[in-house]
Amino acid sequence: MASKKPKLHIVSPRPEAIAGKRGVSKAIPPEPPRISGRWLLGAMALTLAAAALCGWGALCLLFWQGSWQLLYHPASAIAHTPAGAGMAFDSVGFAAADDGVPRLNGWWVPAVPGARFGRYTVLYLHGQRGNLGDTVETIARLHSTGTNVLAFDYRGYGKSQFVRPSEANWRQDAEWALQYLTATRQIGENAIVLGGSGLGANLALEVAAAHPELAGVILDSPIESPMDAVFSDGRARMVPARMLVRDRYALNEPAAALHIPTVWFEWTATPGLGGGPAEPAAFTKIGARKMLVWLNASDPANRQYADALLRWLDDLPQH
Repeated sequence: MASKKPKLHIVSPRPEAIAGKRGVSKAIPPEPPRISGRWLLGAMALTLAAAALCGWGALCLLFWQGSWQLLYHPASAIAHTPAGAGMAFDSVGFAAADDGVPRLNGWWVPAVPGARFGRYTVLYLHGQRGNLGDTVETIARLHSTGTNVLAFDYRGYGKSQFVRPSEANWRQDAEWALQYLTATRQIGENAIVLGGSGLGANLALEVAAAHPELAGVILDSPIESPMDAVFSDGRARMVPARMLVRDRYALNEPAAALHIPTVWFEWTATPGLGGGPAEPAAFTKIGARKMLVWLNASDPANRQYADALLRWLDDLPQH
């Protein structure tokens, strides 16, 4: 038998080899994109600006949440009561929340039987420090004139509901106290006298301007610029403090809008009616009947305070 011839396997050369032999250059892959130094600097600047903005925003938030502590200094523990000053009183709760728990706690100190001005009730608004326990002496001075006195703690103070103090909250609390007197105790609005000390006097002036039906208002040393305690703080210069804080407690505007009799007490080294320094600017704006009394800061001036207050009460219009 004839032997079979082996099959030939033709191997084709690789295309790149052929191309090389024909003088065609080998393909070079494209280089990866390069980031320019200017772009890097811009990105870094943008990142730093965003971080600074976030930090500043956080600072604004912290200031908004904590700035109230620059003005308000509440205390929860009540160390003194009217009983310690020989006054009979009832502890009262009012302005009940939806769950029936009173939001506000206070003291009702009734006038002694047959008191000359027992027809009047003083709604007393204390200042920004402490609580009711720090106001017993002032309550005693008011009560000594023969009036009833309702004093209470704002929310956030004493035994009242814990809420962060603010001008809006204080105003609401004062309105609730007025409602308690008129609706619960059935006291006529024209028999209610507002009274306040320190920042509470600023509040009393504000509330009195909105309630011309009340009998009068007693102002003990209103604070001319209370918000300086907030806006002069070093941290306030780093944020838009006047936009973040809404409290103002202005005196001039409510003074100009006041339509009820006013007695204004100030403390000075020179006591006497009209015998002190220049009249407070807000006092000059009051168009209604008014009295300015300068008390001697070197002594408690209880007698002088009471005498002036008795004269003022005696001159209130009879209804």
